[in-house]
Amino acid sequence: MKVLLAILLVLVSLSFPQDVIKFGAAISLTGKLAKEGQLLKQGYELWKERVNALGGIKVGGKHYKVDVVYYDDQSDPVTSARLVERLIVEDGIKFILGPYGSAQVFSSAPIVEKYGAIMVQAGGASSDIYQKGYRNVFGLYTVAPNYGRDLVELATNLDRGAKRIAIIYEKDIFSQDAAEGALEHARRKGLNVVLYEGYPKQVQDLSSLMQKLRLLKPDIVIGSGHFQDAVLMVKQLKQFRINPRFLGLTVGPALPAFAEALGEDAEGIFGPVQWSTALNYRDPLFGNNREFVKLYRERFGSDPEYHVAGAVAAGIVFQKAIEKAGSVEVDKVRNALRKLKVETLFGVIGFDDTGKVVTKPMAVIQIQRGRQVTVYPFEEAKPIYPKPQWR
Repeated sequence: MKVLLAILLVLVSLSFPQDVIKFGAAISLTGKLAKEGQLLKQGYELWKERVNALGGIKVGGKHYKVDVVYYDDQSDPVTSARLVERLIVEDGIKFILGPYGSAQVFSSAPIVEKYGAIMVQAGGASSDIYQKGYRNVFGLYTVAPNYGRDLVELATNLDRGAKRIAIIYEKDIFSQDAAEGALEHARRKGLNVVLYEGYPKQVQDLSSLMQKLRLLKPDIVIGSGHFQDAVLMVKQLKQFRINPRFLGLTVGPALPAFAEALGEDAEGIFGPVQWSTALNYRDPLFGNNREFVKLYRERFGSDPEYHVAGAVAAGIVFQKAIEKAGSVEVDKVRNALRKLKVETLFGVIGFDDTGKVVTKPMAVIQIQRGRQVTVYPFEEAKPIYPKPQWR
């Protein structure tokens, strides 16, 4: 009897399937960007769980549950584009949650455009993404030049006597874009740029750059790259006994794994972030930013990184656009996204005609006693300056 009842329940569920809106994501679960990609997936899953627990996405008079289909792009932009095509063409998914990395977003964007899908992404900050005239690609990250600009602004605010700056960067579209922002702002501030040089992707040794830095003795060092090369850079700066007064690195310091990998050598290092736990925005799913942080701490025992918060917000933005459109038709959702202005835990999100967010500022954090604290543009804690000497 129990077996028969179970079969009947299955048949009933097959006859009356629950309405679902499927989203697709090709993200880096392995390879160089695996840490960041896994954080993105965590954020997408948190959004999915939350919206489903609250009844789903309301479209007209109906509520739809959310499902997300994932593929691993192995930190490779070509693979990312191929998998996004698979999501759209083979899986029939028109709503794409973006990958991590500007190169991955850049390679996936023309695929999204070609097949008439929509991508909302919180993983790529390169300004190049928004210079191709795409109509269906929307990004929540403040563009990359702001990373470098904010670091230079903070360095010069802390020390008017600091005059010599070195900028080194990974040769990819995000890192170079951020480095160019630092270079332009350094010149605007009248700094002497003693070194501006790139290094290859997947670099294993920065000794040649370290030799130059040791001879040049810059007051300020800006490193623009990702997690792995940020850790490598700190280790080799210490190895070569290079002690700038100000050390600012993109991406790496924003991840707890950075301080875990480096221990006391991470102390005093600055990092630009898209978001921090110290900010307080209202949010349609979690109530506000602080409530989101509290729930995250209770569940995971640590603070959320901006990668997680951005991914949650990307889902919320998609959700609110669909609800505003009252439809899952791509054209209507696109039009709703173009007109959207919504406050989320990640900040106020609104887009210009290129799909770039234009309503959200950035912040700068510093590693103090092994944890991230926000020090700019407002002070959760006073900045430690100059950077402590290597022990």
